Amino acid sequence: MSVNNLNPLKKWKLTIAIIAACVSANAFSVEPNTRLVSAGAGVTELVLALDAGSQLVAIDSTSLVPENLGHIAKLGYHRMLSAEGIIALSPTLVIGSDVMGPETTLKVLQQAQIPVVQLPATKDEAQLLSNIDTLGDLLQRQQNATKLKQELQGQLQNLALKKQQISGSNHQPKILFMLLQEGRGARVGGKGTAADAIIALSGASNIADFDGYKTLSQEGILSLQPDLILLSKRSDKPDEQSSQQIAQELLKEMPLLAHTPAGKNGHIQTLTPQALLGGLGISAINAADTLANSLLSQDQ
Repeated sequence: MSVNNLNPLKKWKLTIAIIAACVSANAFSVEPNTRLVSAGAGVTELVLALDAGSQLVAIDSTSLVPENLGHIAKLGYHRMLSAEGIIALSPTLVIGSDVMGPETTLKVLQQAQIPVVQLPATKDEAQLLSNIDTLGDLLQRQQNATKLKQELQGQLQNLALKKQQISGSNHQPKILFMLLQEGRGARVGGKGTAADAIIALSGASNIADFDGYKTLSQEGILSLQPDLILLSKRSDKPDEQSSQQIAQELLKEMPLLAHTPAGKNGHIQTLTPQALLGGLGISAINAADTLANSLLSQDQ
């Protein structure tokens, strides 16, 4: 029988039933024995900060966890997840970023009645705090979420004061960010990149005035005369090299950089790869804070 042929009362009751079914499918409750899959460095970072790491059964390749969670399964890249690999782990909840996928994998998971939650990209403080609330509710960590939000808000307020001091100085520091990758030349991060957002958050100025990433020659970088060079290696694993070792390798490969203000003064430091993933998150805030502290100490 067509829905259109039902009388108004029956049609109204059917509509209410459909709405109730949709609500119950989305407003699921999470039990203490949740088997959680987290896909996305920033999402996993928040799960750990909420002290919900014990619920994890798997993470994607961009996520990092402490050694005591080294036993959990490692999935592929969060944009290229395998439905079969996830289903085999019998998860009760899959949480990821808004770019988690592919879409075909997410549909298979939903057909298998595995709840999937995608958190919006954290481009600003409001969205970051909203995502923390969402995770706090899903993982039954509401008190932890409140505490984490307070800590991050305090850190961002302190960072704003440092930013004001740095951006208001007579000589605003010029920063150059370089992404190092094996098998290809170093690329400089311009406007609209994650590194650019971190630099802006610290109160400094990104000297690269182009959009996205570009490969620049030693001569091109020398002409920019950066006051500080930020380096990051693209890797899914923590780098075992110190910041000084990475800087020495760079100067060995690109000796002309020693003639920049950054090279002459030894102002070359590293940026953790995790800070470049997942938008405005804990690692990005920490990286901006570290950069701001470094710039303020150089001014003294």
